Amino acid sequence: MIILRPNQRPQFSGHETFPLRQLWLRKAYDAVAYYRNLGLTAPKTVFSEDSAIARFGVGKNMVTSIRFWATACRIIEESDGGFVPTELADMLFDPETGLDPFAEQPATTWLMHWFLASSPEKTTTWYFIYNHVVQQVFKRESIVDALSGMISEHNLRISLATLKRDVECCIRSYVPRLGGDSPEEMSEPLLGELGLIQQNTKDSFEFRRGAKRSLPDGVFAYALLDYWENLGQSGSVMAFDRVAHDYGSPGRVFKLDEHAVADRLMGLEQLSKGQLLWTEQAGIRQVTRQGNALNDIKKAKNTFLKAAYAKA
Repeated sequence: MIILRPNQRPQFSGHETFPLRQLWLRKAYDAVAYYRNLGLTAPKTVFSEDSAIARFGVGKNMVTSIRFWATACRIIEESDGGFVPTELADMLFDPETGLDPFAEQPATTWLMHWFLASSPEKTTTWYFIYNHVVQQVFKRESIVDALSGMISEHNLRISLATLKRDVECCIRSYVPRLGGDSPEEMSEPLLGELGLIQQNTKDSFEFRRGAKRSLPDGVFAYALLDYWENLGQSGSVMAFDRVAHDYGSPGRVFKLDEHAVADRLMGLEQLSKGQLLWTEQAGIRQVTRQGNALNDIKKAKNTFLKAAYAKA
């Protein structure tokens, strides 16, 4: 069962059933950064006023979806009754200094997947599918049934129709729907390029586990520290099994097998310049953090993220 923090509710809507598209995050960033550059906080109406349709070049419901995805992916955040770009968004999308101004690098796509699937707060279905579905092959109905059971255990009131739409949107975020009517439906969703899920039959899907060649080591290291931070633990040592198998861990969220996780961890010492160390003695496998990785996680995560784009 998904463990929710006190006063935290699962979320199964907000995207208006539209999967995340490539340029949506950059469009949201530009719209909000425009006001920031004027010394203002972007009003919430930037995503709802009549001019928003022309600003974003999509329909009204898609504008709402863009706002949802930009918030869920940590690109914008609420402040003073409006929206501001996050520091992460500036690092990625700043027109002059951004690591990936047009959101076209695999590192950005993997990072967005990490944000969506490593925490149940805004995208509960994403978290559930990547952390609680242990079968290699699954069907839509089985996911809906499992989520419905979880909702009952938490005494929440969420309609079955809402659950079905959310599960469908999640799956289509990684496996595009065939025969869509509009260009937006037929275009490839951003997360589809990761190859995490494949469709076997009309209603049968399969996880693609193993090494992920397009996943930069820097994003893996960022995710590892983000996971460490999410646990609320200040310790310097973490067991291999947690990194590989725990809910919300890099191993689960990125669908890496044990061999792939071990390979990643073994390469972290060089990448991190000794801030992350992998040891394997007497059958005990663990990773140790020191330096900024222990004392200044934010700085270390930013360093690792920059490394993910160094060879792009």
